[in-house]
Amino acid sequence: MFLGHVAWDEYRVKFLASKGFNEKEVAEKIKNNEELKIDEETQEVLENLKDRWFQADNPPADQLLNEEEFLSFLHPEHSRGMLKFMVKEIVRDLDQDGDKKLTLSEFISLPVGTVENQQAQDIDDDWVRERRKEFQEVIDANHDGIVTEEELEEYMDPMNEYNALNEAKQMIAVADENQNHNLELEEILKYSEYFTGSKLMDYARNVHEEF
Repeated sequence: MFLGHVAWDEYRVKFLASKGFNEKEVAEKIKNNEELKIDEETQEVLENLKDRWFQADNPPADQLLNEEEFLSFLHPEHSRGMLKFMVKEIVRDLDQDGDKKLTLSEFISLPVGTVENQQAQDIDDDWVRERRKEFQEVIDANHDGIVTEEELEEYMDPMNEYNALNEAKQMIAVADENQNHNLELEEILKYSEYFTGSKLMDYARNVHEEF
């Protein structure tokens, strides 16, 4: 192990420990190359994380991430190379016909959750309406009914003005208790956890849910 670097196995141990696995037991099994008995969902998340880990490992690849590489791994949307990788992941997940582009129906096909009652149905309906508006009015820049990887990358770029304005509106809507369209110090402090946990886009939040 090198000072100032994080190895994949070290991160894997901490990740599984955060999911309730015994840290010492996991570390020992990884050290001895023994099979880890983990559920299918956690295994899938680990595989996706490993792909992103190696993507963040800049040449020459040494399977160790320094501080800059680790930040790219944690926040791929802030790294140009990792942003491209994240866009490809999203398109891969939603693209049903394999053309590496997204139609409106593909874009809104990602469910919020299982609909079990009318309230949940209303939430899902609202989600679909918002995603449709987002697709048609913002992401599909040339309005041809198709979103390319380039258009999605432009939309997901944190420097995109729409993202900053949209997030600011959401933050004010949540914290502006007196409805004066301004945030007082008391409101900011009360909702500080919401602000520090804020993400630019719902899907980006899903990408980071393993942390």
